Amino acid sequence: QVQLVESGGGLVQPGGSLRLSCAASGSIFSIYTMGWYRQTPGKERELVASITSGGNSNYADSVKGRFTISRDNAKNTVYLQMNSLKPEDTAVYYCKVDCMYYSGSYYRRVYWGQGTQVTVSS
Repeated sequence: QVQLVESGGGLVQPGGSLRLSCAASGSIFSIYTMGWYRQTPGKERELVASITSGGNSNYADSVKGRFTISRDNAKNTVYLQMNSLKPEDTAVYYCKVDCMYYSGSYYRRVYWGQGTQVTVSS
């Protein structure tokens, strides 16, 4: 089994910064695209940012210029640096990992983190 552990969420004032981390563990053979999504009550989960194994990134228009996604392949970890935070960024943030793992044979599956709360308020 593959498990994702998220950390870094919390309460921050408008204009502040946070860095989210998501570490994958288990019998991982390789990791393909990794990403961050967020969700607020009454809304669908939306893509915030994603990054491919080759390092190409994609961002939602609402966070371009403020957020930066990165990954450390040696640690099987993806990060989301969040700067100039706005109240509209308040949400539960989930990491998503597309990976190949070994369990008797090789499998490919998408895993979701447990979610971490980010609250931007004065």
